[in-house]
Amino acid sequence: MGDSNKEDILRLPNGDGLTGDEVKSPFLIGVAGGTASGKSTVCKKIMEQLGQAEMDHTQRQVVAISQDSFYRELTAAEKAKAQKGLFNFDHPDAFNEELMFDTLQGILKGHKVKIPGYDYRTNSLDFENMLVIYPADVVLFEGILVFYFPKIRDLFHMKLFVDTDSDTRLARRVPRDINERGRDLDAVLTQYMTFVKPAFEEFCSPTKKFADVIIPRGADNTVAIDLIVQHIRDFLNNRSHPGSTGNMALYMNLDLNARSILGPAKTPTNHHLHAAKQPSVWT
Repeated sequence: MGDSNKEDILRLPNGDGLTGDEVKSPFLIGVAGGTASGKSTVCKKIMEQLGQAEMDHTQRQVVAISQDSFYRELTAAEKAKAQKGLFNFDHPDAFNEELMFDTLQGILKGHKVKIPGYDYRTNSLDFENMLVIYPADVVLFEGILVFYFPKIRDLFHMKLFVDTDSDTRLARRVPRDINERGRDLDAVLTQYMTFVKPAFEEFCSPTKKFADVIIPRGADNTVAIDLIVQHIRDFLNNRSHPGSTGNMALYMNLDLNARSILGPAKTPTNHHLHAAKQPSVWT
């Protein structure tokens, strides 16, 4: 991140270069859910349906960012614990809250930002492969605790919670951690029972009440994804027309009551009725 300069001036793919007050603030969508619930897959499917996945990253109107890029740097002692599967990466203290907040604020101001990748095998940030986020119209920010921190949660214009049952999530996490992250079965199961499951119940699951839309079954719920994609597509088309509002919330007449966002929803089950502001639930 940094101060806006000529190099950082927005050149939106659907408009001319913009400066100062003319910069269109992107619509920021938070995508939360438990480990291996399908958050990144939901984001990927949204990108694919909008024709953004294969587009050059400098020209994308919709971009996705992972909260994993905001894990804080571990001390030597913590790295030793992590190598043994004894560090809790699902606890809020594992994240750099201030960097997350500052980065999202920069994105909302139309700045080009750089964030590190994350190496799951070494449990460290990868500053050699920085991800450059160019100004976009819609930004998806996904992670297990994206709704946990109040000042970060308040930045989102729309909040989605990907709700997948625990057995399915564990069945996905085991082969992923073994094949992609170089861990053995015992370590994966020990970490899950010791840290992941308790942290989900204590920190992640309670944030479901902040969601505007709950998506049961994750990426398998094509109806929910299609509806979200259609509203993003309508917004992008509307925004590209001269004189159209640059504010997605105004365009969609959002009061962040999900029924007004996405039309009538099926009656939620009691499992979802604890939400302070009743979200839509697609079953």
